This record gives sequence, structure tokens and C-alpha cells, in this order.
Amino acid sequence: MTLIVTRGPLDGRTFEFAERTSCVLGRAADCQPRLPDDDDHRKVSRHHCLIDINPPDARIRDFGSLNGTYLNGKRIGQREPGQTPEQGAAASFPEHDLRDGDEIRLGDTVLRVDVKRDERPARLDRTKVVPRCVHCGADVGGEIGGREGEYVCAECRNSPDELVRDLLGGAVGGVRYTIEKVLGEGGMGRVYLARNVATGQAVALKMMLPGVAADPDARAQFMREISVTQGLDHPNIARLHEAGSHGGVFFFTSEYCAGGSLADRVARGRLGVDEAVPLILQALDGLEHAHGQGVVHRDLTPHNILLAADGTVKVADFGLAKAFDQAGLSGLTRTGTAAGKPYFMPYQQVVNFRHARPAVDVWALAACLYHLLTRDYPRDFAGGKDPWQVVLQTQAVPIRQRNPDVPRPLAEVLDAALVDRPQIGFPTAADLRRALVVRGL
Repeated sequence: MTLIVTRGPLDGRTFEFAERTSCVLGRAADCQPRLPDDDDHRKVSRHHCLIDINPPDARIRDFGSLNGTYLNGKRIGQREPGQTPEQGAAASFPEHDLRDGDEIRLGDTVLRVDVKRDERPARLDRTKVVPRCVHCGADVGGEIGGREGEYVCAECRNSPDELVRDLLGGAVGGVRYTIEKVLGEGGMGRVYLARNVATGQAVALKMMLPGVAADPDARAQFMREISVTQGLDHPNIARLHEAGSHGGVFFFTSEYCAGGSLADRVARGRLGVDEAVPLILQALDGLEHAHGQGVVHRDLTPHNILLAADGTVKVADFGLAKAFDQAGLSGLTRTGTAAGKPYFMPYQQVVNFRHARPAVDVWALAACLYHLLTRDYPRDFAGGKDPWQVVLQTQAVPIRQRNPDVPRPLAEVLDAALVDRPQIGFPTAADLRRALVVRGL
């Protein structure tokens, strides 16, 4: 997807996006694309609007700008006269899908959306064949937006247990499993406790439903990305076993962690330092190993830091969000759902999602420790303010303001770890681990 400036001082300038990202348009130095901070662009706010991109799909949302964002001549967001930027940011503006040929206007600058799909031989004549759900046969042409490939309709998506029974009927990776219970549900699907019929081994089976039709190329791309994470071998990383797709459903099986997640643990009450810090130290060990193999998690939260039956920490879901994104299967979720809110994301990941580096995982893990000790997020997300604006405009609250019982040496480490501008406080997992060992215990 390319944004082409067709009117304004930057006429002819192009901004190209070939992979999953979220970007902020405006005059501020951290915006990408950034419009000049000069007299010609005074009608453009510093943080004007957010575009969520998963080529060829994209959505746009105004950020409470002074002069409004316009899509094809229609205003889609603008703060009220007399409101401050902070008050405007607290308003909720709807997201709008972007299509090929759409025009976006910010002040006097107009950008045209140009979407180019891969040149591939035609597989389906849609004038003759109606795209249908692979499970019930319902017409899904309006749901998939012209995509080709297998798709599960909205009604079947509401019956995940039936889908997993169909999946098991086709065998998972050539292995037969039985389902024992539901372990949890998230933005991409449902997780089950399953058991290998032949060996009796318990595993976690996650079923993921693509937000768009899944063609053979998307499935192959998903498996290429997953193969990288299957190579991770560390006692503090949940082992990924089988992965694949069947009947429009993507799946993987991984090591089962009977102790639940850190989210389950903190839901019962905040943890003491003597319990929380050793847990995070183990997670940092797993993180360091993954980063050494070139794998960045990009979605670390207490929900995917798990506990084995013996209490060993297991970081889970390495690379899964990226695999789904890179294959173009996830639809657009980061800005549109609760799972996509940046409670554990640093500033760098919001302004440049596609270039996420290992340091963003280190920041996220420090945010997890903060959460264990306070049962709160590092930033204040209260008051209905757009959470992405919160990340852009605010810093982490010093932890002793949340919990005065946190020892000062540990507080100093965490406060330093949660700095994210101009750069993240601790760039590597080893750096944060060393600081916690020296001053946090």
C-alpha cells in the first residue's frame, strides 16, 4: 500500500508500506509519515491521525485534530471548537476502512491511497462462483472483501467448539487429540487443553481464525514464520509442537502449562517483590535466548507468560502474532479491539510497529513486572482517552506512586526500564536482568 501526496507542498511524495504496521501522521518529529513543521502545514496537528495497515487492508482514525481529517471529502473526526489537544484526544472517533483510490485530506495536504496486489494467475472467476464458508457453505463474498481462499463465516466463528471438533476430525499435524476443556480465549481464537491419544501427553491447542480468506500462499507464509519459532529451545519458553491449517482454521499445539498465566496470578492480588522479581528474571532468560535467535515477541503481556506445574516460567506465543500478520491473515486488530490496546507497548512500537526491535520486548517485560507489583499499567489509561494517544503523550508513572511498598532500589530500576524516549532505558534482556539482580533483590 502506498500513500501518494497529490496536493500540497509535498506533491508527488510517496510513503510505501509492504508489511503490517501502525503509523501516526502529523507534524511531530515522531510521526511516520511526517509532514513538515512549517507555515505550509499549520492546519495539520502534531499527532493528526492514526493509520492501521495490514496490506492490502488499512483503517484510519482521527486523533482529535484541530482542523479535522477528511476521507473522500467527508470529515471523519475533529475536536470541538475551544477544546485543547488533550481534550480532543479523549474523544472517541470511529475507524474507517481505506480502499484503493481513496483520498485523505489533512489541512491542505491530500494523499491518495494506492493498493497494489501481487500479480498472480487468476484462480477464481467471481462472476460465476460465489465464495462460501468452508464449513456451512454460506455466501461470504461480502465478508472477505474480494479475497480468495478458505474462509469461516461469522456464524460458524461463533461456534468454535464445532470448528475444533472438525479440526480434530482431520487430525492435527497427523496426530490425534482429544479435547478436555477450554483454557482461555483471546483476540485470535480459543485455547484448549488437549491430549495426544497415542502418548497421553497434555498440550495446549490454540485455534486461530483468520480475519480474511486464507489462500495457499498465506498458509505457506504462516508456516515459514512459524518454523522460526519452532526452533526456539529454552526452559523458559513454551515449546511449540505442531502447527498448520485445516478447513479454514489455523492451529498450533504447544507445551501445556498447568500453573496458568501471570494474568491469572495477579488477578488474585498483587505480588510481593520476593515472588514477582524471580518470575520476571526467568522470563528475561527466555527472552534473551529468543532475541539471540533473531525472534522478537512483539506482544508480551502477563497473559502469555505462563507457569508450568512446578512453577517454572514459560514465555508463550513467540512470533505467533507476527506470523499471522506477515501472512496477511489477522485482518486489522491492533487498533480495533481490546487485545490490540497498547497497555504493555512502548512508544517506539506505536510509532513504528513494523520495525519492532528486541528492546520493545524488554520494555514490555518491565511493564509486566510493574503490573505484578501494582495491579496497574505503567501509564494512566483512565478517563476514556484514546490509549494510543496516551502512549504518544505520556510517560510511565513512577512505581512508588502506585505502590509505596516497592523498595527504592527496585523502583529506580523499573522507572529507568520504563523510559521510552528518546530511547528505551534497557536495550537488552541481559541489561535489565543484571540491573534487577544487582539492585532489585
